[in-house]
Amino acid sequence: MAPKSASPSGRAAPATRRRRPFAGWWRGLSPARQDRLATLGPLMSVLLFLAAITAAFWYLRNEEIVRETESIKRDAELTQQQIGLRLIQNQELLTPVAREMVAPGLSPERFIEQATAFSKDRPEVIQVSWVGADRVPIAIHLATLYAPDASVREGRPGAQAPLAPLTARNGAAAQAFDSARTTRLPTYSGSFVDDIGNPYFQLQMPLIERGRFSGVLVVEYSVDTLLRNFVPEDVARRHMVSVVDQYGSVLASTVTRLPDAAGGREPLVSDAPLTPALNGLMLRGQGYPTSKGLVSNTLFWMVVALAGLTVWMLLGTWRHMRHRVRIQEALTQETNFRRAMENSMPTGMRAMDLDGRMTYVNAAFCQMTGFAEHELIGRLPPFPYWPPDRVEENGRFLQLELQGRSPSGGIEVKVMRKDGLVFDARMYVSPLIDPKGQQTGWMTSMTNITEAKRIRDQLSASHERFTTVLEGLDASVSVLSVQQGELLFTNRSYRLWFGGDARGHALLTGGATPAEFMPGAEDDVDQLSGLPTHELTEVGTSPREVFVESLQKWFDVRSRYLQWTDGRLAQMLIATDITARRRAEEQTAMQAEKAQVTSRLVTMGEMASSVAHELNQPLTAITNYCNGMVSRVKAGSISQDDLVAALQKTARQAERAGQIIHRIRSFVKRSEPQRQPAQAQQIVEDAVDLAGIELRRRQVAIHTYVAQRLPTLMCDPILVEQVLLNLLKNAAEAIDSAALPPARRHIELSVVPRYAQEEGDVIEFSVTDMGPGIKEEVLGRLYEAFFSTKAEGLGIGLSLCRSIIESHRGRMRAQNLYNGHHIVGCRFAFTLPVDIAARHEAAGTGDEAGMAVSSTTTVTST
Repeated sequence: MAPKSASPSGRAAPATRRRRPFAGWWRGLSPARQDRLATLGPLMSVLLFLAAITAAFWYLRNEEIVRETESIKRDAELTQQQIGLRLIQNQELLTPVAREMVAPGLSPERFIEQATAFSKDRPEVIQVSWVGADRVPIAIHLATLYAPDASVREGRPGAQAPLAPLTARNGAAAQAFDSARTTRLPTYSGSFVDDIGNPYFQLQMPLIERGRFSGVLVVEYSVDTLLRNFVPEDVARRHMVSVVDQYGSVLASTVTRLPDAAGGREPLVSDAPLTPALNGLMLRGQGYPTSKGLVSNTLFWMVVALAGLTVWMLLGTWRHMRHRVRIQEALTQETNFRRAMENSMPTGMRAMDLDGRMTYVNAAFCQMTGFAEHELIGRLPPFPYWPPDRVEENGRFLQLELQGRSPSGGIEVKVMRKDGLVFDARMYVSPLIDPKGQQTGWMTSMTNITEAKRIRDQLSASHERFTTVLEGLDASVSVLSVQQGELLFTNRSYRLWFGGDARGHALLTGGATPAEFMPGAEDDVDQLSGLPTHELTEVGTSPREVFVESLQKWFDVRSRYLQWTDGRLAQMLIATDITARRRAEEQTAMQAEKAQVTSRLVTMGEMASSVAHELNQPLTAITNYCNGMVSRVKAGSISQDDLVAALQKTARQAERAGQIIHRIRSFVKRSEPQRQPAQAQQIVEDAVDLAGIELRRRQVAIHTYVAQRLPTLMCDPILVEQVLLNLLKNAAEAIDSAALPPARRHIELSVVPRYAQEEGDVIEFSVTDMGPGIKEEVLGRLYEAFFSTKAEGLGIGLSLCRSIIESHRGRMRAQNLYNGHHIVGCRFAFTLPVDIAARHEAAGTGDEAGMAVSSTTTVTST
């Protein structure tokens, strides 16, 4: 029989040609690669088989979960229909009852009879109530023996119990009541629980009498009873059905779930709303897959064990072949490694015997000197790469090498290339030991240091220039090691002020450790030194002002961390003498204080005529009383009682004059600004008393409005009083100069608490007048020094007022009041911050009602 390859059709020949490429590729592989491929084939087969088994188990498991989920969903929807049908039936039965309740003459006793008939066969109904439009129950029927509140009794008309006796119910019931009154439709409330944790919800049906809302009919349902009576028995046997609120908390359930009842498995859940309530409650069906997962399947683990055993055997065979291949390649790798080291090392290597004859040089040594290997091997000193003028010096170095006295740090020599170029090199010498431990010569390494030496010289010159600049600075510069606490660098200014002691560095930090001086750091030095240097050097400068008592100087000190040249973490301080600036600031503060006193004196000077008029009244009264008493005493027509009464009136007038003088004296007295606890009410009263003289002269009325229980202010009361007096005087002058009618000749002074987004809790003082207002172009320049709209004004009043308020960390602002496009007045306001703790302490003395404000009105006239 002829072979198929020789058939006339020629079909077998192409098949043979298709196999040849693979056979040729396989034969072209090395034995090691053939062994690896032969091992990887069975290994991949085992892994694919294990993956197929795992995928089959996973598919079956998912099928079971899908079927169980659909079953839970059907049971949840069935329960939803049962409970929803029951609630709808109850709502339909309550509709005629609600219509009858709005009929005239329906008594609470009749309502109780209807409520009893309705709840007789309905165990889910807990309570039926008739509530009026004022939220007061008219009649309540308790359908069960359990009474949520003992104060509510069946059949008590007009009982003053709340709509829901328990406090937890008040919010949900009140919300449902408002919804029923607004929409005039039956409304279901949200869920709530009683004192022992039983969940409930309400149905509130509005009572409409001739188009007017007259109350609600309230039916209270027990969630637990609804589940017990209206969940089908077959559903309860198959799955757990529960009711959850809008937050996912379980309110009631058909079964009590025990800990680890599902063996750690994730439950399958299906939710459905509790219709027709739609009050946020959900019916939740829950179940678990009946079969175990892949982890607990015995067949799966048997397959995994067999596959693992096979993989382990295959890996063992593969590891054995790899070990054999490594042994075969070890010699080749060692040879290649030695050759690569010789050819790639940038350092020149030279070997000599004990007589100084060269026995070995590498490629780098030949490249450095420019001589070939055959020109150097076997040569004795002097070597061809020695410069002619350095032969004697290099000979001495060579003798030191051969005697083993070469320095450990190497020898710096001059080397001449074959082309005559000379460069600097450093040589290191070590003994050459054979495998028997005998010294056979010396091994020398040579490195070209020409570029490194040039860079070192440049760095030295740069360091010298840098040191010269630092020595010429007027500021003190010091660098301190964080770990050792020693000075690493100081400039001339530092040595002039503090000498060479590190205590000067500590004085400039204000006695703080380096860790305390760094922004945001609280660790000590040891902990700080343990941190990464890069993280610390990224921290920016930290400015401080430090007073050095021994020098009587102020310094502006800036600190930062840096890595010193030897790698140590160091702290650098730059201290600039700012004593002159501080003294200038102190002079400025003194001038500002004098300006405040001057402003008060100017204010009192402008009010001098009014003060004289104010003092003239009690003095005139004292003169009249005295003259009258003298006349009547001479005439003998005055009794002792009349004399005592006249003397008492005279004393009161003298006391009044003394109070006026004392108040004016305390206002204009020069004193240092002192912050102390002060009450806003007292500040307002003192300012109004001082301003009253000017207001009466100008026939302007003032209305004050001060909130009660304001927190205590930490301020200078005299300065704040000065600001208020200035604003009141300006308002009175604006009203008087505009010649306004009596209806607009009044000022409103208001003090109320505020919360501002940028300032926090503040107390706002505002002065509002009905004057002509301020021009828009003047508003932007109100607080400029020496700018005034008055012909005789100095222009320092408002500027000083804003400076005083800003020194108390407050804000001052001015604005016009408009009626349409017409200006009808002006309002100046400033705020003072308050301590939150003090505010809470003041609020703790009373409830919200205690925070009401009190208003006092003072009208002055001539």
